[in-house]
Amino acid sequence: MNDIAQQLAMMSRRELLKTASVGFGYLAFAGLSTQAAAREAGPLAARAPHFAPRAKRVIFLCMQGGPSHVDTFDYKPKLQANDGKEASSTTFGGTGRARYGKLLGPQAKFRQRGESGLWISDLFPEVAKHADDLCLLRGMHTDVPAHSQAFLQMHTGTSRFVRPSLGSWALYGLGTENANLPGFISLNPPSGQGGAQNYGSAFLPAVYQGTPIRGRGMQGAGAAPTSQVPNIANPQLSELAQRRQLDFIQELNQSKRAQEEHLANSQVDGVISSYELAFRMQDTVPEVMNLAGETSATQAAYGLENRETATFGRQCLLARRFLEAGVRFVEVCQTGWDQHRNLKDGLAKQSGAVDQPIAALLADLKQRDLLKDTLVIWGGEFGRTPVAQGADGRGHNNLGYTMWMAGGGVRSGLSYGETDEYGREAIDGRVHIHDLHATILHLLGFDHKQLTYRYAGRDFRLTDVHGNVVKDILV
Repeated sequence: MNDIAQQLAMMSRRELLKTASVGFGYLAFAGLSTQAAAREAGPLAARAPHFAPRAKRVIFLCMQGGPSHVDTFDYKPKLQANDGKEASSTTFGGTGRARYGKLLGPQAKFRQRGESGLWISDLFPEVAKHADDLCLLRGMHTDVPAHSQAFLQMHTGTSRFVRPSLGSWALYGLGTENANLPGFISLNPPSGQGGAQNYGSAFLPAVYQGTPIRGRGMQGAGAAPTSQVPNIANPQLSELAQRRQLDFIQELNQSKRAQEEHLANSQVDGVISSYELAFRMQDTVPEVMNLAGETSATQAAYGLENRETATFGRQCLLARRFLEAGVRFVEVCQTGWDQHRNLKDGLAKQSGAVDQPIAALLADLKQRDLLKDTLVIWGGEFGRTPVAQGADGRGHNNLGYTMWMAGGGVRSGLSYGETDEYGREAIDGRVHIHDLHATILHLLGFDHKQLTYRYAGRDFRLTDVHGNVVKDILV
């Protein structure tokens, strides 16, 4: 024993770590471990915002393609009355002789819903039952009527530069509540329209980027827990063997980092942390994504028993489970809202796939007393034109459209802002995407002007030099 003690005494700390029985990784990356003491010093440690938050977590129900506001949440009786008539500059309050085509009336009947009397179309009969929980933003507008640019701006605040996503800013500000799960998850994100930039961290440290989850885990209710995230488990290696393999890889990563201390090491740090997180996720993610513990009534409520609603219903149910497990920001994506033709049938299909699951999510959050501090956001990158495109379609419209929020400190049963009498342009209560971002951060407890990150000699923020909090919609 004396010989062993003498050998240990002669070792440097680095040599001791290298020869530890379980490997270098357990100690060298202690800041990334699940131990509470280590988490406090880590970059993802939970942090207090600037002031008391109204919302602690976010679900963004992202409808890629530009849902038609005039057919769903923005009632325009004059558009219905003038269906089929030619539209010109004067129709929309302008001058000149420019002609825009024929007006196309709403493709579904609108009704007043709940005690609030919000006008919502029959395309969303289940969501309409929660009208008194909704805050409709009917004066939304954005800069560009093109999918890729508008989709990127909705997620990052800009379409011209590579910037951190909304979810990354939220994670950067708040940290995480569960070291075994990503703090920001994007379920079924589109590969196009900006791709990984929509959940990327850009110049923020790479630990704040979102984790995309696609594949079989998003399809129906029957996927095995171990197959829901590709490569989440390695059946060829035991956990101890994986740990030793990872320790070796991480030692190489750490060596590279030490050799380049004079350089920014965000990417290396991101690789180190992502490997460690992936190792820890092997136990936690399959458990969270296993819906076997959910009652048959809950699964039926989310529409998992129906082919039309099963995929999006599963995503909504997983979003709730991830939030309960401590994930800060979950995005749930549904593509296919770009109805340049086949508007009536296409809208019915898209709305039918998400209506029941969204209503179930709202009811579930409310029943679990989570809606009050969970901010739910619904919408796409822009809306659609009141004039027809072809025989039965609508074009892109960035000048005015609708998004809605629920829970998380926003006023309920409220219609805020409006477009003109045909739904072409926001004219009152105008909310730019920068204003929306500023308001979301405010609800999370942040002054959007103060949540900054210094990069290339400048303090950057999500809203750049823009954005005003929409105070009229706050509780």
